[in-house]
Amino acid sequence: MPRLLVFQHVAAEPLGTLDPLIRRRGHRIRFANFERHPDLQPNVDRYRGLIVLGGPMNVEDHAHRAHLLTEMRAIERMLELGRPVLGICLGAQLLAHVLGAPVVRHEQPEIGWYRLRTTEAGRADPVLAPLGDGTPVFQWHRYRFDVPTDATHLARTDSCEQQAFRYGDNAYGFQFHMEMDQPLIERWLANPVYRDELAELAGIEPSHATEELIRTRTREHIATMQAQANEVFNGFLDLVGVPQRRYTLPSREWV
Repeated sequence: MPRLLVFQHVAAEPLGTLDPLIRRRGHRIRFANFERHPDLQPNVDRYRGLIVLGGPMNVEDHAHRAHLLTEMRAIERMLELGRPVLGICLGAQLLAHVLGAPVVRHEQPEIGWYRLRTTEAGRADPVLAPLGDGTPVFQWHRYRFDVPTDATHLARTDSCEQQAFRYGDNAYGFQFHMEMDQPLIERWLANPVYRDELAELAGIEPSHATEELIRTRTREHIATMQAQANEVFNGFLDLVGVPQRRYTLPSREWV
């Protein structure tokens, strides 16, 4: 049975809709929770794939968050082994950094719903192809990555060119959050740290970042995004390997 390692940084940013999808497929999940255990040194050689989730910290914080260096070494090792890697938001920035690309503060943070536009390569990509020409996706980021050298640029928004890339055949970085559902969005809107970011951006870009607009657009777009996310994430999980028993619920392990 394929085993997946998941790097989680804060309780507020879990696997979201990816969690039940992985369970239905029968993959076995092991979580490395760096909020609880910042000194973890997981042995990634034991796993068939790696998912690195988001978080409020940034790549440049590695000086006082040593686990970020641990994660970058783990990502590098998985790439050396040729095993699938999926980075979401911070995870995508860590993947880009490992591949030598700059990660910088974006001129204008993206919080709320933005239309993602796929590139020609994105429309042909086996993982992102279900998005077609583009789709509304949920965003919450202040930093962005450059697309690494030798990587393939897959998607953009009007306000942030670098939204998704593929390195090789099976390493993906997504700046956006397709793993969200409505309850998780409400959790973020109630989180004091996230609320501070939202209040700051609402004065700069009120057309996206107000609670009322986010809730309204969530009602409009969440069902479509979840359906597409199911196809996208299934495409990535196919790279990890076909489970022996697709609908067996796996055990959850924490390190």
